[in-house]
Amino acid sequence: MRTKNWLFLLTALVAQPALAQSAAPQLQLVEQRLAATVSENPGEYGIAAMDLTTGQTVSFNGDRAFPMASTVKVAVAATYLSEVDAGRRSLTDTVGTMTAEQQMNLMLTRSDNHATDMLFAALGGPATVDAWLHTQGLGGIRVDRNIARLLADRRDLKDPRDSSTPKAMLQLLRQIDSGNALKPQSRLVLLDMMRRCVTGRNRIKALLPAGTPVEHKTGTLSGFTGDVAFVTLPDGRRVAMAMFGRGGDNRAGLIATAARAIYDGFNTVPATATASTAPQQGGYGAMFGSQGR
Repeated sequence: MRTKNWLFLLTALVAQPALAQSAAPQLQLVEQRLAATVSENPGEYGIAAMDLTTGQTVSFNGDRAFPMASTVKVAVAATYLSEVDAGRRSLTDTVGTMTAEQQMNLMLTRSDNHATDMLFAALGGPATVDAWLHTQGLGGIRVDRNIARLLADRRDLKDPRDSSTPKAMLQLLRQIDSGNALKPQSRLVLLDMMRRCVTGRNRIKALLPAGTPVEHKTGTLSGFTGDVAFVTLPDGRRVAMAMFGRGGDNRAGLIATAARAIYDGFNTVPATATASTAPQQGGYGAMFGSQGR
C-alpha cells in the first residue's frame, strides 16, 4: 500500500510541473502533502489556493471540473451586487416576499435554496449569472440551472453543467477580493455575509487556529462536498481557497486537513515573496463527516 501511495504522489507531481518548478519550497511541500493525503482517501478531489498578496498558488487537480452545488451562490450574489453597483438594482428592492438583501443573507449564511432561486429569477435566470462570469474573463466555470432544476434533474456528479474547476473558482474569488468585480461597499456586503455562513463548520474552518477569520460558502450534493473561502493569516494576508470532492466517505475531513496544510504552508512563506506564480486571467489534496450544505 505504501508503494502504491508513493507512485500516486509522484504521478500527481509530474502532472503539475509548471507550478512545482516555480513555487516556493514551502509550497512545493504543501502540494506534496495534498497529493499524499488524497492518495490515502477514496474519492476524487480538486483543490486550489492562492495568496492574494503575492499571487503564489498551490493546486491539486486544479483544472478538473467539479459540481459547484451551493458554492454557485457566491456568483449569484456577486452578479446581483454588480447590478447594484451599476445603479440598475438596489438591495432594498423587493424579491419575492423580502428585500434582495434579506434573500441574499439567507442564501449565503444558511444556503437557502428558495432564496437563491428568487434571486436567480430577479436577475433573469442562470444565463445572466453565466454571462456576468464571462464579462469577468472567467473560463472553466459555468451556470446553467437554478437550484430547483439542478436538484430535480438526474444526479450526475460529472455533468459539465453548473460546474467549475478549483482554479476557476479561485479566479472568481480573486476578482471579488481585488475590487475589479465589485465596488468596495458591495464587496463588504458579500464578505460580511460569507463570514456569517453557518454551514460547513467541519470543512475549511474545522482545523484552523481558533479565531482565524474565514469568509466562506459551502456546497453539498449526495456524493459531493465543497467549500470555497477567504482565510486571513496572522500577518493579515488573505488566502483564497477552493476545495471540491466527489465520492469517498471522508470528503469534509480531507477538506479540513487540506485547508490546515495550506494555511500552515502559506504562513511560512514571507509576504515579500515574488508573484512569479501568479495566474493570468481566465486560467488556473481527516477527521470529520461529510454532511451539510
